[in-house]
Amino acid sequence: MSQDYNNPAFKKLLKKLQEESWQLELLISGFAIFGLFTIFDPISVSVQEAKNTQHIYTFVVTLVAQISCAILIFNLVLHVLLRGLWIGALGLRYVSGDIDYEKLNYSEKFTTYLKKKVGSFDKYIGTLENYCSIIFAISFLLIFYVLALTFTIIFIALIAIYVLDSDWLPGWISKGIGIPFMVFICIGMFITFIDFVTLGSLKKKQWISKIYFPIYWLFGFITLSFLYRPLVYNFLDHKFGRRLSFILVPFYLLILLLSAFYYQSSNYINSEVSSSDIVANIENYEDQLSGSEKFTGDVTIPSKVITASYLKVFLLYQERIEDRIFAFDSTLKPKEDLRGLRNEIGGRDFVYGSKRDSLRRIYLKTFNDIYSVKIDSVEYDSDFILSQNFKNELGFETYINLDSLSKGKHLLKINRIRIRKGDTTNWNIRNIPFWYFKD
Repeated sequence: MSQDYNNPAFKKLLKKLQEESWQLELLISGFAIFGLFTIFDPISVSVQEAKNTQHIYTFVVTLVAQISCAILIFNLVLHVLLRGLWIGALGLRYVSGDIDYEKLNYSEKFTTYLKKKVGSFDKYIGTLENYCSIIFAISFLLIFYVLALTFTIIFIALIAIYVLDSDWLPGWISKGIGIPFMVFICIGMFITFIDFVTLGSLKKKQWISKIYFPIYWLFGFITLSFLYRPLVYNFLDHKFGRRLSFILVPFYLLILLLSAFYYQSSNYINSEVSSSDIVANIENYEDQLSGSEKFTGDVTIPSKVITASYLKVFLLYQERIEDRIFAFDSTLKPKEDLRGLRNEIGGRDFVYGSKRDSLRRIYLKTFNDIYSVKIDSVEYDSDFILSQNFKNELGFETYINLDSLSKGKHLLKINRIRIRKGDTTNWNIRNIPFWYFKD
């Protein structure tokens, strides 16, 4: 079929499909909106969880998915509303025909004005049709733009990690090649962005286009724009499409600006304030987090009110914890850091056996040397082990004996040793209030 695009029969088929495409548009939009609203909240939760646990790869993927969902929801809802208005206008035209300004019996001034500004009802229907078709098409084009920006940022990050900060490349190569290439990519990204927002102005001048072409060619592969260029240029060669793009971009920026507003009800009270001796944040209490979409804090205890003779303390694992352990005991740092995005094909890059088990014991001992637990001003013995919390998140868990603790309010304090410029200091990283009333 792709070889017969000049065939009159094929062009006739395309024209027929264009005339009937509104049915497919509504069908796709309806199913897409339902699915997008269904998955938007879980994706938002994944973004926050990845942010809290500092999983950078998961955070990037889920953030791009969240932005794409938001764009599609807005555009497709707008498309359905306009397409519904278009269908209503078609039904009204069937009943009433075109606008008869003479029957309205308005004054000559208003009749002239309305004929000029409102015009024919058929023109109004045609304009709605154009808006609906272009908004539907641009909805998916915008997703490609988001992916293009993401791929560009990832490409810059890969240069920084695997070239500029490479351990296996000689310094003169990593710096001599990496720095000029990084500068070229950053400048090229800026130039490509200028060409994008000016709707291809750099391609119009002969001498500028010759300089810009290599950059355009390279970024075509980085952003995968060769997959959707026909859609872009078919959109830009249409006057109505260009005009709509100038309307939509400021509109998106306005929506982004409006979404940043929030209402603050107090000068001193805020639900996002971290736990302290005067604040009890829900993120630190497991019984209040169970069954909710709230995110666990980096330290949790079972409840605000403890009735058992012991207190469970859970510290959520984060990659920076391992960095601190390596800084405290450099012998634990492997030659090849296995953290990050890995591939299971060929097996996991993980060593099992007695050697790994002995290193894991040293790892936990170092963790326990770094982190300590206090209640009020008294330090308690803690022996953290690897575990998972009620949400199956990996972390470190210990149990504190409370037999000697008096009834009433107390403050759990989590401290860690910090090494900075050769100096070792003890830092308080979390305070969690609780009430102890033994059964």
